[in-house]
Amino acid sequence: MARRILWGSLVLTPVAIVARFVFHLDETTLFVLAAVALVPLAWLIGEATEHAAEHTGPGVGGFLNASFGNAPELIIALFAVAGALPGVVRGSLTGSVVSNILLVLGAAMIAGGDGDVDARSLRWQLFAVFGAVAVLTIPSAFAWSGGSNERHSLFILSIPISAVLLFAYLAITWQNLRIHRAAERVEPAAHAWSLKRSLAVLATATAATAMVSEILVHSLDQFGKAVGLNEFFIAVVIVAIVGNAAEHGGAVVIARRGNTTLATEIAITSSMQVAVFVAPAVCLLSWIVGRGLPLSFRVIEIVTMAAAALFAAFVVADGKSRRWEGFLLVGVYGAVVISYLLA
Repeated sequence: MARRILWGSLVLTPVAIVARFVFHLDETTLFVLAAVALVPLAWLIGEATEHAAEHTGPGVGGFLNASFGNAPELIIALFAVAGALPGVVRGSLTGSVVSNILLVLGAAMIAGGDGDVDARSLRWQLFAVFGAVAVLTIPSAFAWSGGSNERHSLFILSIPISAVLLFAYLAITWQNLRIHRAAERVEPAAHAWSLKRSLAVLATATAATAMVSEILVHSLDQFGKAVGLNEFFIAVVIVAIVGNAAEHGGAVVIARRGNTTLATEIAITSSMQVAVFVAPAVCLLSWIVGRGLPLSFRVIEIVTMAAAALFAAFVVADGKSRRWEGFLLVGVYGAVVISYLLA
């Protein structure tokens, strides 16, 4: 019954698009409609990823889910750059890294209960997140010394840093896929979709997610004013969670089915991709769609990203997923959200 409801709920995607571009409904209604429409899309991405993982194994499956799931994140960031909202972009990137590591990983552990995780792969990727945050501290520290975070000199400094991060992303991804290719030998189950069908559904669902996410982000500013939230909190919490709805829902659905290895791969791979790929890609592409975006993050953003990576590395070090560890991660995320609210 639940699956039928989710399949039927996919009709909310064209409804949200028509409501925005044809009927021009008020932004509060659009926010609620788009948020609800993202739920079945997130489920569909998780469904397609699990079928793809039947052919590729959990490591590559997690990479595919994170890659398709982060496409809306990149698109949303570029929309925000074009709309002259650099603080929203950096806040959403920070929130994406932190929420994937703490909230998504924690929720997946809670949903999946006791199970296995690929500690070697997760440690490697969490180390990459920590390294990326260390590199991003360079332009950020210059911004802390005084002056505007949007100085052109900071953007110029961010360009070579972005190039280094993108090179590191290619190297990390290649090494991680080699690890999984050598370790994973899988035979797809009889009920599994073909790999071609799985990838086609992933691509279609990602495109739809990007459109619906843009509608929701378009309505966020007015929604934030209505509920009295500042721009930073909206970006680092609400926009980040919305932009990662695919990973959030997909990881939890997959974990509930007992595949904690794939679910945890989705959470950590997505975080790594945002830190090492999405952030520098947005920086390098920002001059095309608007003013150049410096990678100059606030102190609280740098600290929380680094702390989340280190905390998660400690949790997954033993190669086991436990429900109480999931509650611990979600609790830490709640404390981080409160710190963002007070910042």
